[in-house]
Amino acid sequence: MEQKLSELAPQASLVGKPVSQLSTPLPVIDETRLEANIDRVQSYMDKIGKAFRPHIKTHKIPAVAQAQVKAGAKGINCQKVTEAQVFADAGFEDILITFNILGLDKLEELAALNEQIADLKVVADSATTVNGLAAAFGQREKSLKVLVECDTGAGRCGVQSAADAISLAEVIANSEGLAFAGLLTYPKAFGEVETEAFFTEALSGLQAKGIACPIVSNGGTPSLFDAEKVPSATEHRAGTYVYNDRAMARSGHCTLDDCAMTILATVVSRPTETRAVIDAGSKALTSDLLGFQDYGHVVDYPEAVITILSEEHGVVDLSGSAPDARPQIGDRIRIIPNHTCVVSNLFDQMVFQRNGIVTRVEPVAARGRVW
Repeated sequence: MEQKLSELAPQASLVGKPVSQLSTPLPVIDETRLEANIDRVQSYMDKIGKAFRPHIKTHKIPAVAQAQVKAGAKGINCQKVTEAQVFADAGFEDILITFNILGLDKLEELAALNEQIADLKVVADSATTVNGLAAAFGQREKSLKVLVECDTGAGRCGVQSAADAISLAEVIANSEGLAFAGLLTYPKAFGEVETEAFFTEALSGLQAKGIACPIVSNGGTPSLFDAEKVPSATEHRAGTYVYNDRAMARSGHCTLDDCAMTILATVVSRPTETRAVIDAGSKALTSDLLGFQDYGHVVDYPEAVITILSEEHGVVDLSGSAPDARPQIGDRIRIIPNHTCVVSNLFDQMVFQRNGIVTRVEPVAARGRVW
């Protein structure tokens, strides 16, 4: 009998149930694949001698972060202040926030967070951001650790040259209430040569000025297994690896069999022989294409193509499948999303399973924490 909607809220009510009986749409995490992903990456980082700092944006769940730390990760990476607060309240003491923090409200929250945990670090890529941090922390007893974010080729945030990084490091080091903690980048995938060149030049300049640089933080999942090609980095950050997704499989980081998250959906209509409609639209499947032409890989019907997403409906083109190999109304299908991190922020809770049986349900505790 299908799980009643009213029974979805209590976590204990789902444990032990067959996944096939759960109401859809619903993301489901394979425990075995999750464990393998954590172990695989941590073992690699241990082998090359780099600290590993997982980015919790992918799962937003303290229990998963605890598993990552238990495996050997050094602290965690958050993206926003309120997101970090969830994990601080869960007992995490080493948190890096990789986002320029501006505005009095955010700075007040940041100051409280700095008092709450032992080791909080943030980033900055401009004097404006640094001056705001200094104004908030200048009169406080406990200083705030600040890393200079560097653009080593990804074209997002970050100072544009090693000289700019050195200059901003000097500003931080000379600002009351702040402590220069290092350099950081979110590089373009497979951009290890450019990243190492940037870091090498910046580190040389800092050394010449007598400025210590305790942390050199590199990041990203797609080319994670090339992290040893950035020998200057002391740590690596990555998030998507924990679940993996279709984009990571395309990049060569993993295979589709390493993807721990699938979205369980139900076929609710078959208007034509070659069209199915599922109950997973943009509110359940990410609308991110990430260079794909469709909205996810249909595991059980690999020739099927999810061509259109509206809010509640997904339209599936079945023309590439044999007539006797097409899902019917009421059938369940499993979908590997293009981008797993976005899916986590669409649901209040995440169901975990092993061998088709629900093992636990975890609240997505940092869902919606966007500032």
